[in-house]
Amino acid sequence: MVKTLLGRSWIWSWIAAAAAFGLIMLLTQGRGAEELAYAALSFGAFAAIVGLGQMMVITLGPGNVDLSIPATMTLAATLALKGMGSDPGTSLLGLAIAIGVGCGAGLANFALIYLLRLPPIIATLAASLIYQSLAIWSNRGLRIKPPADLADFATGRTIGIPNVALIALVLSVVVWIVLERSVFGRWLLGSGQNLRAARLAGIPTQLVRAVTYTSVAVLAAVAGYLLASFSGGASLNMGQEYLLSSIAVVVIGGTSIAGGNSNVPGIWGASLFLFLVVSMLNSYGLGAGVRMLLTGLIIIGIVIAASTRRGRA
Repeated sequence: MVKTLLGRSWIWSWIAAAAAFGLIMLLTQGRGAEELAYAALSFGAFAAIVGLGQMMVITLGPGNVDLSIPATMTLAATLALKGMGSDPGTSLLGLAIAIGVGCGAGLANFALIYLLRLPPIIATLAASLIYQSLAIWSNRGLRIKPPADLADFATGRTIGIPNVALIALVLSVVVWIVLERSVFGRWLLGSGQNLRAARLAGIPTQLVRAVTYTSVAVLAAVAGYLLASFSGGASLNMGQEYLLSSIAVVVIGGTSIAGGNSNVPGIWGASLFLFLVVSMLNSYGLGAGVRMLLTGLIIIGIVIAASTRRGRA
């Protein structure tokens, strides 16, 4: 039983998260355990949402990655808040605007990749500059607050669990069902495992790619909408930290960077782990450079340990 469980690639991210939580509790003598768990679920939820989308793109195979996630988050949040104008009862309008922005960004990314034959890393990086510029133009230095009812929901909890975490959990279940139980999921995994064989098998690989890049943009837009509602407004650098973390949670969570494999449970373990590590380093007052260095070394160690274990299995 234990051997079988340890053979699961996603378990290592959860082991790392549990170890980080235990170490913090040891250092603080068990004080603030409930508050720390609540904060980890709240802030880890945003990394989990963008990580789910990045995971789908990486599953497409080598070279596939979306670097426009931060800019998409910012643009979606900015336009959604501007559309709502802090007016009560406009939460669904804001969500619709965010999803619309995500659909547009995803289709634009795919168009650059397919029509111009640009590598995904170049296409999404170039697109991110456009989205960020649009966000700056539409924002113009204004910080619009979300409607009070939306802010209360985003910062609230249900049965003791943060509402943003519950939303992220629902999205995780949806993504898991799509990947593991749907025809599209089989198409996506097949395309990532062997693109040429997938084409010969009749899989519409370009349609799969278009849907995937649109999906990651929509998830990023939803994350931006929720983050702006949670933090009291949108800022032009609000998505910056999610560029590398969206990739890190995918790798730490056990998804193969070679493609053809996805791991939804691992995304959550990795998201919680990253938040706990940063919290632990922040508690010691370390500078940003030192925190980034130590976080990077810890991530490398976790990935090597998990890869070694999988290689022996």
